[in-house]
Amino acid sequence: MQLSAVVFILLLLSSAATLSNAHNITRLLAKHPAFSTFNHYLTITHLAAEINRRTTITVCAVDNAAMSELLSKHPSIHTIKNILSLHVLLDYFGAKKLHQITNGTALAATMFQATGSAPGSAGFVNITDMKGGKVALGPEDNGGSLDVYFVKSLEEVPYNISVIQISKLIVLDYTNGDYGLEDNLDGGLTVFCPLDDPFKAFLPRFKNLTAAGKTSFLEFFGVPVYQSLSTLKSNNGLMNTLATDGANKFDFTVQNDGEDVTLKTKSTTAKITGTLIDEQPVAVYTINKVLLPKELFKAEAPTPAPAHAQRKPQMHQNPVRVRTCLQHHQTHQQMHQLTTQLIKQLMKMLV
Repeated sequence: MQLSAVVFILLLLSSAATLSNAHNITRLLAKHPAFSTFNHYLTITHLAAEINRRTTITVCAVDNAAMSELLSKHPSIHTIKNILSLHVLLDYFGAKKLHQITNGTALAATMFQATGSAPGSAGFVNITDMKGGKVALGPEDNGGSLDVYFVKSLEEVPYNISVIQISKLIVLDYTNGDYGLEDNLDGGLTVFCPLDDPFKAFLPRFKNLTAAGKTSFLEFFGVPVYQSLSTLKSNNGLMNTLATDGANKFDFTVQNDGEDVTLKTKSTTAKITGTLIDEQPVAVYTINKVLLPKELFKAEAPTPAPAHAQRKPQMHQNPVRVRTCLQHHQTHQQMHQLTTQLIKQLMKMLV
């Protein structure tokens, strides 16, 4: 009897484990090779584990071609996670339910909304039955535009999980990276801020750049990872920036020069002259010249440094004091605005 009781308990536990793991999105999508890229990124963004922990859920999958279009833009993993989390509806929508929506339209919350990262109602998806039997989907914050369509059902486990194919990705500007730099800065932020005099001398050339050029130029001075001064000294080499975008590298070389750390492009070599803040995950350093990215400027003689640029500014560790220092740069408002924005976003991470 005791043996029977043990066997019964083991069977019961095994059954409970099976029920608690009633679906596995990775295995479900593995049956459909055309969705292997979508499946892969669900795994590496850890969304697959979140999906498997939930019940009453719908995954809106796109094929490899649609994912290739997204990946060609070289988004960060965090951005990809935001986008894909908008494709996980926190309700069950099988093919039958999609075609029989009460009043012809429904608003579904998504995993993106559940993260708390979505502003307002940006994490909701509108599902609407259209003429001719079409079912259209679109983000709620999209001015009513519905240009994504239900293609077919891939897997259904009523009323646990539904996996459907949609015609293309549902993309908000917010999820695609234009939503505040802090969401692209999982590893922190390092800013190299030119001193006043070299930037004043550079202003006429800055004003001649296009709007896109100005944006790329300003982003060129930010690195999407925290770098202490000791790390910069021990890890010389090429460094990508916030302006890096595939073939448009917008990078520079970090190199030691004795005890100094220099930043080099083809036309400019700048030296780190001081530290405004170095409190992980944020570091802000001053440099004695304006670095010129080769993507915007041809190789030429570097801008001469002012005489006082060699002086080491006082070290500041207080974030409030950092903002005060940055606000002093009234003569180059664009650089001030960018740096202030970066600091403000990351101050939230320091609290």
